[in-house]
Amino acid sequence: MKAMTELPEFPDPTTPASGEAQTRAGFVAIVGKPNVGKSTLLNAFLGTKVAPTSPRPQTTRRGVRGIHTFEGRQLIFVDTPGMHKPKDALGKYMNNEVHSALSDVDAVVWVVDLRHPPTDEDRLVANSVRDLPKPLFLVGNKTDAAKYPDEAMKLYGALLEGRGQDLPVSETMLSAQNNVNAVATLREQLLEVLPENPFFFPQGAASDQSREMWAAEIIREEAMKKLRDELPYAVATRVNRWTEREDGLQRIEGEIVVEKNAHKGMVIGAGGKQLREIGQAARKQLEVFLNTKVFLGLEVIVIPGWREDEEALRELGYE
Repeated sequence: MKAMTELPEFPDPTTPASGEAQTRAGFVAIVGKPNVGKSTLLNAFLGTKVAPTSPRPQTTRRGVRGIHTFEGRQLIFVDTPGMHKPKDALGKYMNNEVHSALSDVDAVVWVVDLRHPPTDEDRLVANSVRDLPKPLFLVGNKTDAAKYPDEAMKLYGALLEGRGQDLPVSETMLSAQNNVNAVATLREQLLEVLPENPFFFPQGAASDQSREMWAAEIIREEAMKKLRDELPYAVATRVNRWTEREDGLQRIEGEIVVEKNAHKGMVIGAGGKQLREIGQAARKQLEVFLNTKVFLGLEVIVIPGWREDEEALRELGYE
């Protein structure tokens, strides 16, 4: 696997690469309820970071594609938001991202948290994947922290009872964060089920995101780690400008979007301390992956009720 410090390339996703007739390529959806480790698994599959991660549920909001190409085969992983009962337009958008991904992939990886028995949200996922006529991989994650992983795995497997005999389920238990060999084995199993297709993306590409989208997600990840209570879920981010100086310095200017003026003050913090800490943490991540110096300028703006405003959601890239 690549070193986790390598920067993902950002190809133009509108220009698919040409491929030979004998190549195999396909899309794999990674699904599950919030906070089970889907993005961590995606990053582990690729050996580099393309999706944001944080201890908070619902860090992933849009379907992020990560690309792994190996010996004439190309896996395109689709990391999806956690399936849940939506409370606003953003939540509906996130669930739609999951259903859209499931309708147009060649295989499905359902990730569950073996530290806990199934919940209603897990049952929502099971109902969505049980009868899909596609290879299904049930992945029990966080084995390193689970007291009764085997028993939990049986409970999750039982949710798939009724799936047809001609629709087998492959089961794997691992820790996406710590079990490199188990992740590699699972990735190899997924490579084996790919249909014959030309490559959809150039070899060497690791993501279909623009660099601006990728950087905005890094900023939002750090904001979610720093902010408390419900505020992280009322925050969006976007990068408006990215320029490179002759000396190699990357100048990135972005916005943190909140719903209320009171939220703006909370994000900025006393004397600007909170915003500085978010910016410093995000800048460090960006410098590691870009392998160069970064100037990161952040501004906090208010878009009232953006989570319920479909036009605002589109402007923020949720479309």
